[in-house]
Amino acid sequence: MFTVIFGRPGCPFCVRAKQIAEKLTEERDDFEFRYIDMHEEGITKADLEKTVGAPVLTVPQVFIDEQHIGGCTEFEAYARENLGLYAA
Repeated sequence: MFTVIFGRPGCPFCVRAKQIAEKLTEERDDFEFRYIDMHEEGITKADLEKTVGAPVLTVPQVFIDEQHIGGCTEFEAYARENLGLYAA
């Protein structure tokens, strides 16, 4: 599965989401991710809203296999429930 995390520099939730993805990469053979620095890439929340189809108020925004999961809290819950994440 391929995960994309859209985040911003200095955001603690973005850092946490990236840590969870790194842990899953270590633990699973089928997990890959890409972290996209929105500031560096010139991507805005409004740009993400077009993809998500709903207002984007916070970052990070996480997609797994092109399916929108949500922010850091939703990503961590998803990883615990579906991907066997125990501690990151």
